[in-house]
Amino acid sequence: MGNCNSKPAGSGQKRRQSSYEKLKSQTVILVLGGPGSGRNTQCEKIVAKYGYNHFCIGDLLRVEASYSTSRGRQIRDIMQKGESVALDIVMELLRDNMLTKLDNEKGYLIDGFPRDVAQAEAFEKMVGLPKVVIMYECSAETMVKRLLIRGQTSHRFDDNEETIKRRMEGYFKQEESIVNYYQNKNLLRKILGEESQEDVFLKTCAVLDSLE
Repeated sequence: MGNCNSKPAGSGQKRRQSSYEKLKSQTVILVLGGPGSGRNTQCEKIVAKYGYNHFCIGDLLRVEASYSTSRGRQIRDIMQKGESVALDIVMELLRDNMLTKLDNEKGYLIDGFPRDVAQAEAFEKMVGLPKVVIMYECSAETMVKRLLIRGQTSHRFDDNEETIKRRMEGYFKQEESIVNYYQNKNLLRKILGEESQEDVFLKTCAVLDSLE
């Protein structure tokens, strides 16, 4: 006699496929901007008002980097150098975390991603096009100043002057291509991040409310 508790062959794979398909039907808002542009602050305000699932790529990577695994150590070494983590690692972390929040029907708010066209294309294949892409624009001087101030209290291993400089160089090197990518798809909305947090949030809300 067969075991009545056994699961049909392939049932796990079918559930995964179903989850992946559901993921592709979710609303996604992408938030771009250099390190220190105010992304995280604005995302906290957005989540409080609109209820999106919020994922910060930098935070996901830092959590992974804190683990004493080969992958954790690899990510930590890369981030300490101010370099970009491999695409497959970033996509795997993002996908796995998004799948844990499928029950929240509000959708996703993802900040600090994508950082280049390759990531944008990979995300499109995995999830689809975002609803909108918000980009906070700030001068390099403002961003560096904010990061150095944050570094005095954050104790983040990548909030030091040398690493910040390399992160800035990497960001501005990639910025033009990702801006052009989403502008060509008519998805990009730019907001000046130099203003007060309240003024920036009002403009952010205007963008999000226009999606309804």
